[in-house]
Amino acid sequence: MHERSALGAADVPDDTLASMVADLLQTGDAPLSLLSSYAEEVPYEIPAITTAGRWWVRGEVSVDGHRHGFALFVKQVHEWSRSPFFAHLPPEIQPWAAAQVPWRTEGAVYRSDLGDHLPAGLALPRAVGVHDIDDLSYSVWLEVVPIEDVAWDLDRDRRAAHLLGRFAAHPGVRERVGIGDHEWDITSYVEGRLRFQVLPMLGEDAIWQHPLVEPGFGDLRDRLTQAAADVDAIAAELMELPLLAGHGDACANNLLVRPGRTGFTMIDFGFFTHLPVGFDLGQLLVGDVQLGKRSAHDLLERDEACLASYVDGLAVEGFDIAIEVVRRAHALQLVLFTALSSLPFEVLDAEPDEQLRAMAASRAAIARHSLDLLDQTGPAQTG
Repeated sequence: MHERSALGAADVPDDTLASMVADLLQTGDAPLSLLSSYAEEVPYEIPAITTAGRWWVRGEVSVDGHRHGFALFVKQVHEWSRSPFFAHLPPEIQPWAAAQVPWRTEGAVYRSDLGDHLPAGLALPRAVGVHDIDDLSYSVWLEVVPIEDVAWDLDRDRRAAHLLGRFAAHPGVRERVGIGDHEWDITSYVEGRLRFQVLPMLGEDAIWQHPLVEPGFGDLRDRLTQAAADVDAIAAELMELPLLAGHGDACANNLLVRPGRTGFTMIDFGFFTHLPVGFDLGQLLVGDVQLGKRSAHDLLERDEACLASYVDGLAVEGFDIAIEVVRRAHALQLVLFTALSSLPFEVLDAEPDEQLRAMAASRAAIARHSLDLLDQTGPAQTG
């Protein structure tokens, strides 16, 4: 009747699950009995250093004598010291590195009332439970939200960018930034991933001669090397720009399309914090291109459309700022968080095939677009 062993440490007692299902189905005072339940792992190909697992939990309950089915999405979140990728870090920096990734923020978001303060067109899945597993992990139990499995087009890009602008400037959202109680800023990223991993690899001659790198990135070596040398100045300029609310990873995968073109359900709030204006435009623009789901051929057109829509969204919430300032902030963010790490470091040991070559070419196009945008914009004037 019950088979939830797939959940492992993320499982909860039957009475706890019954209570969450009662909340999910909003049964009120009606008596509820848990009749059956089972768990199955959710396949997911994109690695996430703070996610230990994802599952569907389905089953059947009796409510006041009537049978009802239910479904929940379960996610186990942990400190990234428990990720297999953590072992690749030099031992001397591991304690510092473990403290840099805000793994508790997502749970804090789902324990909060942020979902009640989003601009119209955005929603969060309703959480029926956030349960601590031990000192370094917890599970989140969420309603299964209806989504529309559609390809993104320019109109959807514009709509998402507009709502991300509203999200960034919305007073109710900004008041709740920091609920994860984790100190993180651009410097943390520069001194962490860039300084210890990315920048040293950019200095290795052999990487630039690799068959997955040389065809697309060969003419970008000097420009990327110069950006690497300027990384502190780029980060400092970005940090001087206005801070608003930021999702932190607003790619299409984390903006679930609601049926009927009514908006988006936002998920994966691990990096929800104060971020420079325009920050969320980066992953909206390049996330699906990096994954091979969209072509890089229209990056410029999409970028300009999203930028204008984002600034319009800011204005709706009463935050007026020159589009040139946001464009400059966006350029700085793209270079720091995307262009510098765009070389396909993680697959250089694999045999180059057509799919990997196409991925490398798309990444080179993203890097070129980012560097061009940086060159075309000047230091932002915020006053």
